[in-house]
Amino acid sequence: MIQLVNICKNFGKQELFSNLNFKLNSGNRVGLVGRNGSGKSTLFKIILDEESPDSGDIIIPKNYKIGTLKQHLEFSESTLREEAALALTDEMKYDVYRVEKILFGLGFGVEDLDKDPLSFSGGFQIRINLAKLLVTEPNLLLLDEPTNYLDIISLRWLKSFLRAFEGEVILITHNRDFMDGVCTHTMGIVRKQLNVIPGDTHKFYEQLSANDELYGKQKIAQDKKVKELKEFIAKNKARASTAALAQSKVKQLEKMDLMDNLSFDSTLAFDFNFKETPAKIMLEVNDLSFGYTPENVLFKDIFFNIKKGECLGIIGKNGKGKSTLLNVLAKELKELSGDISSHPSIEFAHFGQTNIARLHPTATVTDEIHSANTKLSTQVIRSICGAMMFSGDSADKKVSLLSGGEKSRVMLGQILAREVNLLFLDEPTNHLDMDSIEALTCAIQNFDGAVVIVTHSEELLRRVCDRLVIFAKDGAEYFDGGYDLFLEKIGWEEQGESSKARERDHLGGEEQEDKIKSAPKSNNKENKKLKAELVRERNKVTAPLKKRVEKFESSIMEIEESLELNHQELIEVSNSRDSSRLMELSKVVSKQENEVEEMFELLEIAQTELDEITENYEKKLLEIENS
Repeated sequence: MIQLVNICKNFGKQELFSNLNFKLNSGNRVGLVGRNGSGKSTLFKIILDEESPDSGDIIIPKNYKIGTLKQHLEFSESTLREEAALALTDEMKYDVYRVEKILFGLGFGVEDLDKDPLSFSGGFQIRINLAKLLVTEPNLLLLDEPTNYLDIISLRWLKSFLRAFEGEVILITHNRDFMDGVCTHTMGIVRKQLNVIPGDTHKFYEQLSANDELYGKQKIAQDKKVKELKEFIAKNKARASTAALAQSKVKQLEKMDLMDNLSFDSTLAFDFNFKETPAKIMLEVNDLSFGYTPENVLFKDIFFNIKKGECLGIIGKNGKGKSTLLNVLAKELKELSGDISSHPSIEFAHFGQTNIARLHPTATVTDEIHSANTKLSTQVIRSICGAMMFSGDSADKKVSLLSGGEKSRVMLGQILAREVNLLFLDEPTNHLDMDSIEALTCAIQNFDGAVVIVTHSEELLRRVCDRLVIFAKDGAEYFDGGYDLFLEKIGWEEQGESSKARERDHLGGEEQEDKIKSAPKSNNKENKKLKAELVRERNKVTAPLKKRVEKFESSIMEIEESLELNHQELIEVSNSRDSSRLMELSKVVSKQENEVEEMFELLEIAQTELDEITENYEKKLLEIENS
């Protein structure tokens, strides 16, 4: 449908593209990947004629319409109907029925038409922009990060919509799961060239890796051949008998198309710095409630605990209180009621959406990372900067000059500088490219401590989360299972039934029916209620026991620390032959050793009782699940 021929583009001394070629065929939905700064958005601007290439041609058929979805949500009209009608051309300005038909297809109802566009949620505001785009009847959709700041429900809807779109799509997004769920092809800007393959991003990167491996082998073979030719020429060019032969080898060498060394982009690669702790339970939350006022409660009666090595995901629609819950857990907001407790040895780090604003604009990258742990040497700080892709002079850049993604990496660097065993992460993948997101995912999986994460990435939820806190219509609920089990047992109540029906009619009947999860059946709702009550009952029964276990663990740790110091002093005193001090210390050490032994016995009794109670409740929960 459109074709790019030998496109070149430079910004000053930086070359983005070199003889770039691409042809988009009918029905293609193409995912465009590449590192931040590789030129993805610039390529979109060239296609939209908002930016001119330095050389090359763009071939677009006559009457072929290209539309782009605006990321910025700016509305000027007072009603939804009037706002969407702004997209009508002069010839179509009285055909308001076109606008209404599209709005109904996108899930709006008749009662919504006279509402203020700003009164809708972020996901539905994206749909308003999408409606304005579809009124123009585009053949091609160019979508640059349409998933930014959308919640899971809006992401799932947009994915279904794009799969059913009859035209062509080129999509830029760092949400790998979303891209793979939408696109028929993957296209990447790699080393200033475009590579396109049918299939998802996993297939693309596998093919890229295989191509690089083959190129490397060919380069080694060519380097060997070049070396042999040069050695032959050097040995034989001075001899009259072999000069002609040497000259022919020179010509052969000159004709060779020498292969360059492969260049590789720097990649985020790191592990969080785990601080050892004797605690088994890292964080315990009992009967937690929060609201900015007692009349406006965002969530209430939340119970859960998180153990070493576990990850808890917090999910739900935007604006329901996910980040607020994380801020309460991180002690940045004071709870209305309830209790948050942790072992004395717990050290946490908080990656929050508002924390970027706490970076000092005039400080450098190294300054900010050093501020997180002033005990670190310059060499260690530089090493952390390098892990966050700030090597050499880039580590001395000021914060004010950094992009959103670079600031996010500085915040991750600050966490790396500290020894921690509990991580609070609020949308940590925002602003990161796919490779960086993969590195972050692996770091979370490898972390020996505990993690509480807010994310709209379904792939990240599947890969790292053991259990969930779900924000739905009636506040928040704890779910004892991973994301796939949640989808299987409960699922998202995405829309009211009437809106779903309109959406199914618009998107293609039975096929779309399968893609949009219906509301849970009544027995599932009843089971969910019973399970929630049982979990609350279990947590109330086990809470005192858990506190006893933690008290014993803490006491044992304190006594053992004192005991170790006394043992060291005992050795020193025995060498000095101070018999009175030796007898005094011996009594103290003996008493402490007995105390530790008694504590361990009491700890074992309490832990056994706790395990038995927990096991009984697990059986009851399983019975409800299987009923």
